Amino acid sequence: MLKISNVSVRYDTEVDVVRNVSLEVHENKNLCIIGPNGCGKTTLLKAIANLLPFKGDIEIDGKTIRKMSHKEIARKIAMMTQTTGVYFSYNVFDTVMMGRYLHIKDGLLGLPSKEDTDYVLECLSAVNLLNEREKEITKLSGGQLQRVFLARTLAQQPKIILLDEPTNHLDLKYQIELIEYLKEWSTHDGNTVIGVMHDINLAMRLSENLMIMKDGQTEAYGKTSETVTSELLKKVYEIDVAGYMRESLRKWENLV
Repeated sequence: MLKISNVSVRYDTEVDVVRNVSLEVHENKNLCIIGPNGCGKTTLLKAIANLLPFKGDIEIDGKTIRKMSHKEIARKIAMMTQTTGVYFSYNVFDTVMMGRYLHIKDGLLGLPSKEDTDYVLECLSAVNLLNEREKEITKLSGGQLQRVFLARTLAQQPKIILLDEPTNHLDLKYQIELIEYLKEWSTHDGNTVIGVMHDINLAMRLSENLMIMKDGQTEAYGKTSETVTSELLKKVYEIDVAGYMRESLRKWENLV
């Protein structure tokens, strides 16, 4: 279980970007975090991954991450960020194998075992890139590259996957496939997904639990059916989100 208690985060200013956020996510449960740009969603993910200093406490299975080594944290948490660029020319297979460094004797300097190789192939198959395993990643489309990085995240075998806009660069087919795969993944072995998303529909598809943030604070947290209202969304996004969605639905219903 992941437990966050009164977490605040700031950068080089006197103002907290994230303010007093608390939440719990249990095993085999997911959480999506939504809200406008700049509200602190990604900053919160980085704090959970111990990539940023924070006030408050973050616990994994009852143990504070302040007392965990980087290796211990990496065995529990993997973070997949937005794809922005590629500066090396490894092939797909070797890129995904980098996610196995915790499991390979002597880390990245060691040789992968048959088990490591089989697991990487399994991860490539899961994201439908098995046939591209020998291709250099500099020659992939943005959507393919995003799936490579997901496979690398899965190869780490974490218990918690943190996703920052995971469907960026993916066409609709792969967006849906990615969300459905993550939903299935999180039903096994105590796994958990925490995703930051702009697309509210995809967020609701991945998880029945939402956290809505604005100005670094929690505006709502809990089951979608119990916490989200059209007035709340209008307050957070400063636009009639529900009305926009209904109008879009009417247009889809009129399609032949």
